[in-house]
Amino acid sequence: SSGINAEWPLRPGNLAQVFVDAGAHILAVKDMAGLLKPAAARTLISALRKQFPDTPIHIHTHDTAGTGVATLVACYDSGADIVDVAMDVMSGVTSQPSIGAVLNSLGTPNNDFEQEKLFEINNYWEQVRRLYSCFDPGTQATNTEVYKHEIPGGQYTNMIFQAQSLGLGSEWKRVKEAYAEANDILGDIVKVTPSSKTVGDLAQVMVSNKLSKEDVLAGA
Repeated sequence: SSGINAEWPLRPGNLAQVFVDAGAHILAVKDMAGLLKPAAARTLISALRKQFPDTPIHIHTHDTAGTGVATLVACYDSGADIVDVAMDVMSGVTSQPSIGAVLNSLGTPNNDFEQEKLFEINNYWEQVRRLYSCFDPGTQATNTEVYKHEIPGGQYTNMIFQAQSLGLGSEWKRVKEAYAEANDILGDIVKVTPSSKTVGDLAQVMVSNKLSKEDVLAGA
């Protein structure tokens, strides 16, 4: 996200233009690892809005690093039409940013979202979450290390369980490091299912077999 240049969305033949020319009704920015920072979001969304004034822009991100609310507010201020959020009790960390935090960050909550009704819904899901607490992976705090390893939010929690089942729970730090290495080995690919799982599986194979990035490349 730190490498976004204001000019790239405006270049002829860019992906956004290709999609719109092909008949896309909406442009979606799918930030599965939550790497889009507020400043980069302003640059990107402002440029897309300038180039496509009549095409709806939809933003999806995760809050692993803790910057999700600020990023969505920046997207909204820059012209985004839709942002994905989660109910407060189900939000944050590897989930989406909090709906209450986003609305209140924009000022008085929009009349279309009555706060008391949101509170009622949130209280319901708070009880539901307690019922399923035994499945909680234990990611209780944000972690800016995601900017280094780039593990998508949904995969992050799944990989914790996978690492534990493979006997790698105590090597979780190394698994995250290996994920970044595996991503480089595979060409820094777009990491959305199933490509992200390919990276994650390779990372855990590397840790299980004590393989370095150099070992894998040498045997390729």
